[in-house]
Amino acid sequence: MTACVKHSILTPVGYLILSGTSEEITEAVFSDRPFPAEPAPAAWIDDCNKQIETYFSHQLTQFKLPVNPSGTAFQRSVWALVSKIPSGETRTYSDIANLLGNPKLVRAVGNAIGRNPVLLLIPCHRVIGSSGSLTGYAGGIERKFRLLDHENRRPEKSTQYSLFTS
Repeated sequence: MTACVKHSILTPVGYLILSGTSEEITEAVFSDRPFPAEPAPAAWIDDCNKQIETYFSHQLTQFKLPVNPSGTAFQRSVWALVSKIPSGETRTYSDIANLLGNPKLVRAVGNAIGRNPVLLLIPCHRVIGSSGSLTGYAGGIERKFRLLDHENRRPEKSTQYSLFTS
């Protein structure tokens, strides 16, 4: 049996609590508190710390970490498509269903995205409602807004936009 590794990273949107084996990340969730973990050896911890730091300093737009979330074949297919959404862009649940070849799968796509166990690393915060509204996010709507706002404020972007109007 492989030992479980837990690790907390403080980010501008709260603590990211990561779980996995010594070789791969299987879960990443947001929390307002750190996870009190004992230091454990894991090949991914240092690289994850660096990538999270460079993401929040606008120097990284796509994570390259050993992520292996548990899910059904359908959920994994949805998560694979979500993983391809570029930083600073969004897609709708309908867009994902259409990419899967069946526009009637919108609700199933929403359910799969809602069960994404690796928040931020599989960027389900980039999936929005068809009206452009922010819809459910396991990390909370406020975090979803802050993550999208962060991605839209990259220095190399010539224009900044927000999904929200005042």
